Amino acid sequence: MEEKILTGKKHGMLVLFGELILYIALIAGCVAGGFMVENTGNPVLLVACIILASLAWIPLLGLKVLKPQEALVLTLFGKYVGTLKGDGFYFVNPFCVSVNPAAKTKLNQSGDVRNMANPVLAAQATGAIMETETQNKKISLKIMTLNNSRQKINDCLGNPVEIGIAVTWRVVDTAKAVFNVDNYKEFLSLQCDSALRNIVRLYPYDVAPNVDTTGDGMADEGSLRGSSEIVAGRIKDEIQTRVEEAGIEVVEARITYLAYATEIAAVMLQRQQASAIIDARKMIVDGAVGMVEMALERLSENQVVELDEERKAAMVSNLLVVLCGNHDAQPVVNSGSLY
Repeated sequence: MEEKILTGKKHGMLVLFGELILYIALIAGCVAGGFMVENTGNPVLLVACIILASLAWIPLLGLKVLKPQEALVLTLFGKYVGTLKGDGFYFVNPFCVSVNPAAKTKLNQSGDVRNMANPVLAAQATGAIMETETQNKKISLKIMTLNNSRQKINDCLGNPVEIGIAVTWRVVDTAKAVFNVDNYKEFLSLQCDSALRNIVRLYPYDVAPNVDTTGDGMADEGSLRGSSEIVAGRIKDEIQTRVEEAGIEVVEARITYLAYATEIAAVMLQRQQASAIIDARKMIVDGAVGMVEMALERLSENQVVELDEERKAAMVSNLLVVLCGNHDAQPVVNSGSLY
């Protein structure tokens, strides 16, 4: 299905003025035809004006008003005739019908979210108000943001993680969006969920050894937490390939929420804390050993004191206790000798 843009249809104001003039003329004809004083009336004219007045409203059905970044897909007796794009006042065949299967679909996205902050007032809405609400058949060409619900997905190591994404998208081909899929909004939402699962399963939550996330056969340091930009780019590309036939362009995809699932969050937090403690201890020990080596070298170079191996071992032990301890050292004064 190829999109056909209807041009040269901005005659809405001209048709509207023509209808007004026609009705004024018909009213004048009815008055003249019904003037029966001294048999000067014309019943044929009266009947003709009444019949024309009852049919003259049909061209008004062909008047269409579009705002910027809006489109209208038109069909005539089931056949696609074209799409109106761009702001203006249009006149088309009065028997053309606008088509938008996603007009009533409400997703958690910009343009679709209704204000339900007060559920009491929402519950008091009457059926009459809902019936008078006109169904909008226009297709928005604006960039919209879709926030799908958070999903629980197992990463490449089997750990369950909760992740949510925000996808910005827009319709670029109205014919494909309307006729190639049943409901392009629901189609996009489902494809976002599917693409998200496919990509997340390739990555660990955090950097893990011997994991290939790129598919080149070599281990790398890719992760959901540390490579969020790369992951979002792959999700965007995955979604775009799936929604191409629906006439949708994916502008951007971003990760909005990422965390371990609740059932393992506490354990993983302890694991991260233990890893951080081990890394900190390793750094402290490396630094303390370097300081002890420097102290022994300085004492030996300056010949401050001559230490045998036993005294060196005692000094190293004391310095390591002072430098690696969690608390401040309490000095002990030795008034005697080591022997």
